[in-house]
Parts: sequence; C-alpha cells; structure tokens
Amino acid sequence: MLGAVAALGVFNTVVLNARERRRDLGMLKSIGMTPRQVTVMLVTSMGALGLVGGLIGVALGILAHRVVAPAMMRAAQSDVFGFVLDVYRAPMAALLALAGIAIAVAGALIPARGAARTPIAAVLRSE
Repeated sequence: MLGAVAALGVFNTVVLNARERRRDLGMLKSIGMTPRQVTVMLVTSMGALGLVGGLIGVALGILAHRVVAPAMMRAAQSDVFGFVLDVYRAPMAALLALAGIAIAVAGALIPARGAARTPIAAVLRSE
C-alpha cells in the first residue's frame, strides 16, 4: 500500500515536471532530440531524484525508528529489547533505497513517454 502511494506521488511529480518543461522539451526535440532520448532524460532525472529521496528517506526512517521505538516501550512500561531496535540490517536498508529508485523510474515511464510523443508544433504553439 505504501509503495502504491509512493508511486502515485512520484507519478504526480513527474507529470508536473514534464508539463513545466514542455517548452524546453519542445526546443530539444526541434534541434534533433529523439523521443527515446527525451524519455531516457526524464526517467534518468527522476531516477536520480528517487535515489536521493530513497537514501534520505531510509536514513530518516531508521533514525525515527531509533527514537520512537524506545519511547513507545517506555510508555508501555516495558524494557527496550534489542530485537525491537535492530530490525534494519544493511542489506535491507540498501534494498529499501533501491526501491526508491525503482518506484521513481516506474512512476516516470508513462509521463515521460507522453511528453516524448507530444508533437513539437503543439508544444511550441501552446507556449
């Protein structure tokens, strides 16, 4: 469920990014950039954003877990056990960061292809 919500958020960001850059994309296409190159450019930029977001999100999530879990255990008048705090190992954290990239790329494919297929004349005429 969280993955779907994240993918929809990325999809929204990519759609807005593509619409804001319509004129730039039209200019690039008019000087010879192919639709495939436009798609790759948009997907790559969103992949980089997904990498940064994944790294920051995983780090902040682990930090929040380290702060919130002991506070919850103290509120429940229970001892903090090691297995409650040590749930994120390095491979899992790396997998979560890679999931950020995968979600960003998956969410970017449809809007990027739509932006690449838009005719040059339509883009430049609407600006």
